[in-house]
Amino acid sequence: MSDIKAQIKEFRIGEKIRGLRQQKRMTLQELSGLTTLSKPLLSQIENDQVIPPLATLLKIARGLKVDIHFFFEDAGNRQKYVLTRREDVREDEKVLRQASNEGARPYTYHSLAQGLRHKHMEPFLVEFENLEWDDALFFKHEGDEEFIYITEGELDFHYNSEVLRMRAGDSIYYDSSQPHGWVSVGEGKARALAVMYTKE
Repeated sequence: MSDIKAQIKEFRIGEKIRGLRQQKRMTLQELSGLTTLSKPLLSQIENDQVIPPLATLLKIARGLKVDIHFFFEDAGNRQKYVLTRREDVREDEKVLRQASNEGARPYTYHSLAQGLRHKHMEPFLVEFENLEWDDALFFKHEGDEEFIYITEGELDFHYNSEVLRMRAGDSIYYDSSQPHGWVSVGEGKARALAVMYTKE
């Protein structure tokens, strides 16, 4: 867990949320109303006690009227590209994504464009846990599109009432405003390249 905490501190997600909320003179209660997230959950996120999943970050970003990329940017960074070498993607730099049911942790993600500003896409390396499917693993976020390319293992992609078995080399592009979720199946974990596109 210490590795995850270290990654949270590097992103400073909670600090960025609190700083922007205070800058906008917005209370936790007001942000809660704009995001449909509970006040205690928002407080835990701001204090780095809870690791927000991407769908939750999207809700917070919309409530604060910023792009999700804001949480992965370095304000002082003016570079035009981010090169991530294979050796730079370390196991201890992945962010664990918590599901709504406390017992399950469906995937970890690593940002591949951390620090690059004003981008419309957010690429991630994702590692999916081998879990029994539960409808609590469904997520959705309005106005976005996602693309996933499976690089290793097998994955069950749940989309509305459909279940699609995906293997290494398969890919899918989908509207993420619909309920969706993933679990690794078969032997071990599944890995993928995921790209999130924000229309706004």
